[in-house]
Amino acid sequence: MPQIHITDIEAAINHWRALAPATGGVALAPALAALAEVYGRMAFARLEAIDEAQLPAPAMAAWLAWYQTQPDTPCIAICSTSQGDDCCKGCGRSFAEVQHWLSMSPVQKRAVWHRITREGLALRFTRYAERAGAG
Repeated sequence: MPQIHITDIEAAINHWRALAPATGGVALAPALAALAEVYGRMAFARLEAIDEAQLPAPAMAAWLAWYQTQPDTPCIAICSTSQGDDCCKGCGRSFAEVQHWLSMSPVQKRAVWHRITREGLALRFTRYAERAGAG
């Protein structure tokens, strides 16, 4: 089952905090409240990730709205899988991930993003970080 990492929940919370700050310092916007509830449960249980099926519909909708603001692909136009590499030296994705990217769900794509960011070995994170931008 694809999972959403807690850092993505945090990023979505920060996105919604900027879009819909608490009114009068008391009430949270519905999207923010839905994500905050999930984040609180994850923090209490010390979970790093949550199955997408466990995300309540309002939290998933808020997360997907945040997801739409993120770069879709980690590609930096230096693809070594086309040269026969099992793992792309440019973006860090596997050959299968590159081939099936368009059919992957947002949660699956973010799991790949999380892994390649954590590994930090691809050129997008080292030599060509400026080309990759803020992805």
